[in-house]
Order: sequence, then C-alpha cells, then structure tokens
Amino acid sequence: MDTTEAQSVSERVLQVLVTVARHGRPIAAREIAAQTSLPLSTVYRHLVPLKKWGLVQEHAHEALYEPGPVGVQLAWGFDHNSHLVTQAREEIDALVQRTGETVGLLVAANGQVVCLDMHESEQSLRCSFAKGRAHPLVHGASAKALLSFLPQTTRDNLIGRQLAGQPVAQERLIAQIEEIRKQRYAVSESEVDFGVWGVSAPVFAAKERLEGTITLMAPAVRVAQRHEELIRLTVAAAERISNRLQYF
Repeated sequence: MDTTEAQSVSERVLQVLVTVARHGRPIAAREIAAQTSLPLSTVYRHLVPLKKWGLVQEHAHEALYEPGPVGVQLAWGFDHNSHLVTQAREEIDALVQRTGETVGLLVAANGQVVCLDMHESEQSLRCSFAKGRAHPLVHGASAKALLSFLPQTTRDNLIGRQLAGQPVAQERLIAQIEEIRKQRYAVSESEVDFGVWGVSAPVFAAKERLEGTITLMAPAVRVAQRHEELIRLTVAAAERISNRLQYF
C-alpha cells in the first residue's frame, strides 16, 4: 500500500468515526454507509479497528454503533487541556451571572457548528444546543458568527453546499455576513429553536485567527426589552476572551 492509498484509508476510517460521533444516538452500519457514501462492506471493515481501540462500541442490545469508552478519555482531556475552553470558562461564567441567561462556547468543525461547552442559567430554556452536539453552519447566530469569519473560500464552499439550489437564501446569507463582519456579532430568533433569541460574538487568537464564538441564548419573550444590553455584554466578554487567548 503506497502513502496516498494509506492516507485514503485513514481518512475513511476517520469519516466513519466522525459519523458515529456526530449522530447523537446509536447508528446502524447501513446508515453510516448512506451518510459517508462508502460501501457497507468498507464500513464494517473500518469499524473493526475502531472497536478494537475503544473509539466505537456496539450497542448492548441492538446491531447499532455508538462512541466507545476512549471517547470519554478524549472528552475529559479536551475539557481539562483545551486552551480555548480554559481561557473562556471564567468569562462565560461571569456572563451567565451578569445576564441570568445561558451561554455556550461553540466552534466550526467539518462544516458544522459544534458546542464545546454550555453554561446554563437557573432560568429555564428549551434549546437543542448541548455540549458535543452539532448543527449546520448556516442557521442561527452561532453558525453565522463563525461562518462570517472563516476564510472566504471555505465560507463560499460551505454556503454553496449547504444551501445548494437556494440562490435567494444564499444571497440573503451573504448580505447578513457582510453586516456581521462589520458589527462583530450576529443575532437570530427562532432560526434553530422556535422562540429562542440568541446573540453570538466571535473569539479570536493572535492575528485575527478565528477560534470560536460565545453565544447567549434566551427565550425571546423574556429578553425582548434587553437586546442592546445583552449584545453589549456578550461582545465585551468575547473581546476579553480574545485578549486572554493572545497573551496567555
């Protein structure tokens, strides 16, 4: 097997692993094959080493696959060692205390917005965002705040792929991106979860390298008179996190 072929095999194994991780619940091999466009026999072959190394396991009572125990170790290590998570945690906690609302830390990965951390307030909020969960990178304040500061080629490819055949939606999103880049935050209401308002501000490391975004989420009816205040506090918290990332 030459180097190029070996790399291709490795990428297919990782494709299977990522599909299992993203799914959010146990998944059948046929569904993995459908989502990855790999032959079913290839999927089964790649599941063997993933199970051996504890990255994937078979569901206890069904012929389904789910993340394995090594995933817990990876998650623990990420929580305790990620520079972004550790530098953002204090500011996010403070933002939750100041506003009384829920705040998440999210990043762009593989064409999706992924929630790395979620700090919930004592007030109720029904929201589909949760730690480890992913959503498309074109809907909602978090996605748009991230999308707006990705490299232009990456951004254009994502918009073209995720909004294929929707020229009006593409034009609308591109116009929104221009505004978000100017004001350095994005807002949305009911785009991901009905009745939920959100504001998201990007976080940068040195040389304006996008690291992620912090997003404040709340029921729209509860914060209808507080938009300006919540935007200001969220943007300020994001700027402080960016400063920490650049100097620590």
